[in-house]
Amino acid sequence: MEQKNGLVIKSTGSRYTVLSDNGEIVVCQIRGKIRLKGIKSTNPVSVGDRVVYDDDGSNEGVISKIEERKNYIIRKATNLSKESHIIAANVDQAVLIVTINYPMTSRVFVDRFIAASEAYGIPVTIIFNKTDRYDAKHMQILDDWRNLYEGIGYKTLAVSAKKQADLSEVEALLKNKISVLSGHSGVGKSTLINRVEPELNLKTAEISAIHQSGKHTTTFAEMHALSFGGYIIDTPGIRGFGLIHIEKEELYHYFKEIFEFAENCRFNNCSHYSEPGCSVKEAVESGNIALSRYESYLSILLNRNEKYR
Repeated sequence: MEQKNGLVIKSTGSRYTVLSDNGEIVVCQIRGKIRLKGIKSTNPVSVGDRVVYDDDGSNEGVISKIEERKNYIIRKATNLSKESHIIAANVDQAVLIVTINYPMTSRVFVDRFIAASEAYGIPVTIIFNKTDRYDAKHMQILDDWRNLYEGIGYKTLAVSAKKQADLSEVEALLKNKISVLSGHSGVGKSTLINRVEPELNLKTAEISAIHQSGKHTTTFAEMHALSFGGYIIDTPGIRGFGLIHIEKEELYHYFKEIFEFAENCRFNNCSHYSEPGCSVKEAVESGNIALSRYESYLSILLNRNEKYR
């Protein structure tokens, strides 16, 4: 029995596909119960985990240890006895595919995604797709959105996955990184993925296998290797991300500009909603914080239990 190290690239409940450091593919199970400090989860091992496993030479192994994670993404578990389901670990970046129209992605959706990614310490890039369908009005909206998010500190790209000949910017963004991709249905995730990596030839729904049984849905995630280096993980949408471990008093920490202005609020425990002497509300009134961002913050603050189940 030989002990080896590897990367979990697929999870199907009780069995895990591991890519060993020497390039071998091994199907593994776990030994006994692997408990993670501070996390009550339906799945102790997730896609993106670095693991130590025992290999008996038959292309099957037993995972004995999970290396320390730099981050992880969770969603609300369908199993009521558990708190969360880990979607992926050790993610380098989160990429949100957005469309100004055909269909329109709401600002609140974008801001929820950003806040959730911030909570996990994961850098965010926003890709605006379907620019070939935008008229002058749409292009002005696109410019406004890009100026807003880039002004806060987020990278944005604008592309036409369907018609654009050169998608080198997207390839450069994904190269040699583990990237989680998300977005509304219809925004062109599958088209973009297939244009950047034609060998995959995947539809978005096929990237993460979904098994349904009665009222319970379990998502079995899979990482897909990119020929130019790196991996992509698809998520079914913002419901894949949760803020279930984040107290409402901490939410403003994940809106960069709100956190900055909150330092000068009269009360240390200011919720930036109804308190007097709130520097955040003053910044909104003066235009230093975009009204749309503040409204997104309030939407999550006041409805977070409903929005993140």
